[in-house]
Amino acid sequence: MVALLVAPACSDRTADETKRGADKAVDAGRAAADKVAETTREVATATGAAVTDGWITAKLKAKFADEVVLKGSDISVETNDHTVTLKGSVRSAAARSRALEIANGTEGVRQVVNQLVVL
Repeated sequence: MVALLVAPACSDRTADETKRGADKAVDAGRAAADKVAETTREVATATGAAVTDGWITAKLKAKFADEVVLKGSDISVETNDHTVTLKGSVRSAAARSRALEIANGTEGVRQVVNQLVVL
């Protein structure tokens, strides 16, 4: 007499459920990776200070105050979700270019909206 060993068949329903579960796990992993990346971008600078919108605004105001070419300028800085908006007036095209260069080169800044006017 011969004994047959038969593995239980995997039903289409079980396979579909397994695939849906795997897809959910992949989606959860992607969401977690995105969150880690976002948090990492905002966590800290080399000095250990958090890179927040307020930090960016304060940093830019300090940099502008120290810049000779920007003396006599009236620049307001607004930061929202790491996007900096520069408003006000500067005395020359060179001053305007320098303000944009400083803003774009500041840690944490993703985008600069230039509304500066040369007087």
